[in-house]
Amino acid sequence: MGKKDRPKKNRYRAVIAIVIAGIVFLAFPRAEERNFRELLTENAELELLNALCPVIAAAGGNGRLFVSGWIFPFLGYQSKTKTAQLAQENSDMVEKILLAEGRDEYTGMSGDDTEKNAPTDGRNLSLEELAQLENEQAGGQKSGQNGVADGSETDGRSVASDREGQSNGGIETRPGDSQNETGDTANSSGIGDFTASLPEKQRTYNWSELTSYDALVREFYAIDPATAADETQLNQKALLGRVLSVQKRTDDQPQILIYHTHSQETFTDSIPGNAQTGIMGVGEVLAEILRKQYGYNVMHHMGQYDVEKRDYAYSNSLPALEALLSENPSIEVVIDLHRDEVAEGTRLVTEIGGKKMARFMFFNGLSRTRRLGDIDSLPNKNIADNLAFSFQMQVLCNEYYPGLTRRIYLKGYRYNMHLKQRYLLIEMGAQTNTYEECMNSCVPLAQMLDLELSGKTDFTLDPEKR
Repeated sequence: MGKKDRPKKNRYRAVIAIVIAGIVFLAFPRAEERNFRELLTENAELELLNALCPVIAAAGGNGRLFVSGWIFPFLGYQSKTKTAQLAQENSDMVEKILLAEGRDEYTGMSGDDTEKNAPTDGRNLSLEELAQLENEQAGGQKSGQNGVADGSETDGRSVASDREGQSNGGIETRPGDSQNETGDTANSSGIGDFTASLPEKQRTYNWSELTSYDALVREFYAIDPATAADETQLNQKALLGRVLSVQKRTDDQPQILIYHTHSQETFTDSIPGNAQTGIMGVGEVLAEILRKQYGYNVMHHMGQYDVEKRDYAYSNSLPALEALLSENPSIEVVIDLHRDEVAEGTRLVTEIGGKKMARFMFFNGLSRTRRLGDIDSLPNKNIADNLAFSFQMQVLCNEYYPGLTRRIYLKGYRYNMHLKQRYLLIEMGAQTNTYEECMNSCVPLAQMLDLELSGKTDFTLDPEKR
């Protein structure tokens, strides 16, 4: 090639490079996961610098960035502006996620306002299907369904005390006047001594009939329409194969932590201003049963993170929880105890042994929504263990106390469940239940927790060995 042809060819290369660079910068707003520095290493920019000055092109990333901004100040300014804009948008998205997560995990809602109309893949059951399946699971007794999209199913007024297949479970509770103090708040429940004998199993699962993802979902789960789950998370091997028992401690170090992200949740008969007649009082009852009946060292944290409003309740409580777990490395189990919110005409109650008990539900956050995909700002390395823990607890409850639990609810955020492998978020009844109903339910809940944590389970995929 002659020397006269080189300038001409370089001009062509420069024009082509400028066109390509223009296309890259016009497409920049759509490249939400990339920044200006990464874009400047594209072939178009390298071609442009090669055409203008090979020495500059060889100067490295920082040199190219500096020279590009100097030669093309407009493009540099535009890119920096877009970078700042994208950073702000990402920051706003994280804030939006934390706000939505903190406001509620109520199953009566279908995600935040931006996701409530998200499509489903056919595996998310309608409320009618959900109610029918739960009624069948509870013994076939038809329950009152209010026909409202509140995510709850059972009207306790239609549940007969002699429901077919329902045993009394050998549960006895005796009132007392114990005034045990935990944290900075005294237990004023008036309940002291609890005894519970293990009942006969009312059902046994044949796992050969529950091998598929669809079968597991239909039997055990309700998936929020704005949330996405898949076979990698919900499968027999992953859910039943994990051993989650603990060695009971013989010292005085805490092994179980109970706390309340939403400490202000109350019941129909709660006394205004008296936290011990709301969900925190129920938490102390559960703690006392686990201490006295089963010998676990339980820390009941009375921190309140939603006094003025629920916004950011999870992010508000996270530093305190991290500090507690750091100061108490002996803690192996964390329970975040809530109550759900349902339509006012709905009652989540069943009757066992002549006692009315609030139906409760295990809840998992998947750090994933249909619209956003995996939420990188809410990582959870313990999600497989979280799912296995709630699933194994659900199986135990269904086998010993059919109808006491609702289906496991899966929703899109994290809910601080990344803090421990053995982490349960429990919705104990709802605002339409009474405090006494929720206290009564703590007896079988503690019983099933002890079965799970002590390893007295017989989970196996072989039905002949169960």
